[in-house]
Amino acid sequence: MAPDDVRAEIAATVKEETAAMTALLAELVRIPSVGGSLAESEIQDRLAEWLRAEGLETDHWDIPVDEVAAEPAFPGMEAPRTQAMGLVGRLPGVGGGRSLMLNGHVDVVPPGELSSWSDDPFSGRVQGGLVYGRGACDMKGGLVAALFAVRALRRLPVRLRGDVLVACVAGEEDGGLGTYSLLRRGWRADACVIPEPTGLELVPANAGALTFRLRVPGRSAHAAQRDSGVSAIEKFWPVFAALRALEAGRNTEVDPLMRRWTIPYAIEIGTVQAGDWSSTVPGDLVAEGRLGVALGEDTRAARHALEQAVAEACASDGWLSQHPVQVEWWGGSFASGRLPEEDGGLLSRLTEAHIAVTGAAPASWGAPYGSDLRLLTGLGGIPTVQYGPGDIDRMHAPDECVSIDEVATAAQTLALLAVDHCGTS
Repeated sequence: MAPDDVRAEIAATVKEETAAMTALLAELVRIPSVGGSLAESEIQDRLAEWLRAEGLETDHWDIPVDEVAAEPAFPGMEAPRTQAMGLVGRLPGVGGGRSLMLNGHVDVVPPGELSSWSDDPFSGRVQGGLVYGRGACDMKGGLVAALFAVRALRRLPVRLRGDVLVACVAGEEDGGLGTYSLLRRGWRADACVIPEPTGLELVPANAGALTFRLRVPGRSAHAAQRDSGVSAIEKFWPVFAALRALEAGRNTEVDPLMRRWTIPYAIEIGTVQAGDWSSTVPGDLVAEGRLGVALGEDTRAARHALEQAVAEACASDGWLSQHPVQVEWWGGSFASGRLPEEDGGLLSRLTEAHIAVTGAAPASWGAPYGSDLRLLTGLGGIPTVQYGPGDIDRMHAPDECVSIDEVATAAQTLALLAVDHCGTS
């Protein structure tokens, strides 16, 4: 662990920078970087400017989206894009130490129903020690913590031996385009922290998630003679029930890291579209949803489980046995991911850094959602853990916000981790 004078220097620097940290976070929230929008690249331009101003070596490049998306290992993409930007800032060490990557995504989900917000979803309003707006919690607060951790490291009277990288990635919410592209470009580190909102607790594992589409056939007829038709809505019910039964079975025995959650591997239908006229028996139904992938489960096995459940539901129905539901897989493919046991001491060092800042040991749990952790550990071979400011309940929710104090705590912790992990000269 870092000596007392280094810890004190980091704490003092972060405290002095609280106003600047708040201002940058509010500014970033005001950039509506919804996945697939032009603002997703606009925010990368702003961050590249910030990194250069801080004196970091900056790699800011155009991602060849079509070329990357055609590769067999590409993890999928739901938001249509014609262009995207990659960005990595490097604080070089003097040599002889381990490297550390801080990886944060810049894209956010859409704000949803505007009437459910108390203010403009991209206001960046600062009130009561909180910054409000879509993306404040997930995860611009964590990204700002990483940026100011690096700023604190640059102001230390000692030099790090290993490099510190700040990776700002696009497309995390819908598959992982940005992290896949930076790994494809050759960026690696000896360890990585993703400052996703974890309430300043440790998340060394993620469940996965797969997106599916169901096409349920019926037979159209005039509603006045509905008995001459077959309602696709009615035929969807046994399929939906089968999915609920499948979910229950897949959550009876789970990894200890996932016991925090009532349903760690959820299956849900998010959209349903059926029919085209109020007085017509609906002749088709299209439902889209997500399938939770268990820790350590192969995505092919997860797909097969859902396909088998749908097939069995069809086999028990006279109409569906002759006109089976079609299952399609599309969009982002999030495998599960886990920090390997041989993590080079990352988890213990991060725990010690958190204790040094807060005086208390952090809890550890697995997240029920997918993230770029699985790409960094699997494809990149980089031991990775999630740790950052923000409450998981605020993610993707109206009036999303993050605590400035938590952002500052995360910045101190990440800076201390870098000192311990990278070493000093």
